[in-house]
Amino acid sequence: MKSSFVFSKWRNLMTVAMGITMATNMSIAAAASVNTTGLAVTDKTVTVGILHSLTGTMAISETGAQQAEKLAIKQINESGGVLGRQIKIIQEDGASDWPTFAEKAKKLLENDHVAAIMGCWTSASRKAVLPVLERDNGLLYYPTFYEGLEQSKNVIYTGQEATQQVFAGLDWVAKNKKAKTFYLIGSDYIWPRTTMKLARKYIETVLHGKIVGEEYAALGSTQFGSTINKIRLKKPDVIYGAVVGGSNVAFFKQLKAAGITGKKQTLLTLAVTEDEAQGIGGENLEGFYSAMKYFQSLDTPVNKKFVAEFKKMWGKDAPIGDVTQAAYLGPWLWKAAVEKAGSFDTDKVVKAEESGTITFEAPEGKVYLEPNHHLKTRLRIGKWRKDGQADIVYTSDYIMPNPFPKGY
Repeated sequence: MKSSFVFSKWRNLMTVAMGITMATNMSIAAAASVNTTGLAVTDKTVTVGILHSLTGTMAISETGAQQAEKLAIKQINESGGVLGRQIKIIQEDGASDWPTFAEKAKKLLENDHVAAIMGCWTSASRKAVLPVLERDNGLLYYPTFYEGLEQSKNVIYTGQEATQQVFAGLDWVAKNKKAKTFYLIGSDYIWPRTTMKLARKYIETVLHGKIVGEEYAALGSTQFGSTINKIRLKKPDVIYGAVVGGSNVAFFKQLKAAGITGKKQTLLTLAVTEDEAQGIGGENLEGFYSAMKYFQSLDTPVNKKFVAEFKKMWGKDAPIGDVTQAAYLGPWLWKAAVEKAGSFDTDKVVKAEESGTITFEAPEGKVYLEPNHHLKTRLRIGKWRKDGQADIVYTSDYIMPNPFPKGY
């Protein structure tokens, strides 16, 4: 009896020990399964990069984006993290310089081994970073409205592409302002030039309108007197703008000084959000329009909560614009894809992103991540008030992303 009891006890202990060993091995295997690509992932943390211009002419536009990304990451960490891991941040300054963006992206991917990068603003910075992403198989969550004509496995575009912003906005201004003549003005780099090329063809072939002028100013330019004189001479129905960053401050102040105001002239811009409005001054924007998918004044419970939490973190006067809100989506969409994949491995995350099943209840409203790496979303037209906020005068139906429109 005694030997039988001892054997039984020994067998039970061995069973428990084997169970512990198996559980430990399964735990190790699970940890290994999400850290198979040399990424900065431990059992407790995962590291991501934030790459925006904190200095230079684009800082006015990009500051809000990195603030929104940090808010999203804070909220994700407080809710349990991603696959049970807390997100750590390594931040780099692109300094409004495209080669610097490429250099910093290389550092984040090859030295820091980040699992994803939230960043860039201009298309020039994105184009500079893209070869690095594709070579190192990194992930970028890009928040800015852009010209389209691109789709990379390594980029998720959380802003609008041209058919969602440019074409839909031109339809609105042609219909509601009876616009037939347009003066195009933009900053001199890839996004404004490509966007205006698309706009020109749409205006001429679809709207049967006329372009009466087209000009580009060097990035960071503050001298718009000559252009404004030409605008006054041509008297277009619409000034159609894609001036970016700090140049907007000079452009709109000089328009007002020349007597061109929202009371007398229709102006529709693609690149002024609440971030730029703070620097421009509401008195210089009043009555003009922006075509965006989001405005801070959007009156929904989800947006009100977002605005309150953003201002609690960054101050009551911190502006929240379209790109800021789109940047907030990046960490949340990455979390959803990682958890659907059950792994931080880039290829597995991309497969989850392309499943067509990832959605998010965003401040702008529910968004849908489509297999082409763009979001199905809406366009809104905002009319600027003197206080630097915009009244939303139009909201479109959902627009499917089409980065490669036929004929363009």
